[in-house]
Amino acid sequence: MLVNFQTILKDADEKGYAVPAFNVYNMETVMGVIQAAEEQRAPVIIQFYSRLATTGFVDYLAPIILKAAEKASVPVCIHLDHGAGFEPAAIALKNGATGIMVDFSKLDMDENIANTKKAVDILSVMNIGVEGEIGHIGAAADGVPTDYTTVEEAKKYVDGTGVAALAVAVGTAHGRYKQAPVLQIERIKAIKDEVKIPLVLHGGSGVPDDQIKLAVQAGIRKINFGTDLCYSFLDSVFAVDRKIYAIDLFMKEPIAAVKSFAVSKIQLLGANDRV
Repeated sequence: MLVNFQTILKDADEKGYAVPAFNVYNMETVMGVIQAAEEQRAPVIIQFYSRLATTGFVDYLAPIILKAAEKASVPVCIHLDHGAGFEPAAIALKNGATGIMVDFSKLDMDENIANTKKAVDILSVMNIGVEGEIGHIGAAADGVPTDYTTVEEAKKYVDGTGVAALAVAVGTAHGRYKQAPVLQIERIKAIKDEVKIPLVLHGGSGVPDDQIKLAVQAGIRKINFGTDLCYSFLDSVFAVDRKIYAIDLFMKEPIAAVKSFAVSKIQLLGANDRV
């Protein structure tokens, strides 16, 4: 069933688990995630990067996600990840998104707040919650960042924008890490205690399981998985017997690999058996 962003996070926040957010790229990755969610009776967020919106890719991908969400017997939110401005947000909305992230974190705080609030004000009319970000979350290839979001910054941002969820910089980055990150669990707790709203952890791929569990206990309610989902799919594609040329048959194992990956993260975040 298709639900909006704030609805899918509300249950997680009340019950103390996190909703996995999987970045997808094609029909097969969508199928793997939905099959995992159905089997585990779990809510999931299926999201796509801003780049896919602005290059026209999502015009083909979004109808697949939308059909899967509508057919599913578990809650599914379609979400724009790292929306780089108002244009990708508009494209995502046109294509059926029920949650929007706008990422103005590279701007100074006041500009970030002003732009994010504008998005919140517009999208609230359509009952669509907005995810915002402060403390830019960079690339793992550049090393694990140490410029963490402060409690004071988080409060100022949330009070000034009215976002439904806040992505915080607490020791993660996007991509594959050269060394495992160390999350700032006490910082997560302090921010959550102050702002109250659901917190989001980007760069979930490669974070040790024990730290993921502690982050959820501390107040993280959405965790993004992109890189490792891609690897689960591609590693399986490369392993399939090339004598299989009918693409629907060829893709059976990659779909199963994505499903297995998604199941592991659903269980890790405590999202299983919530429906």
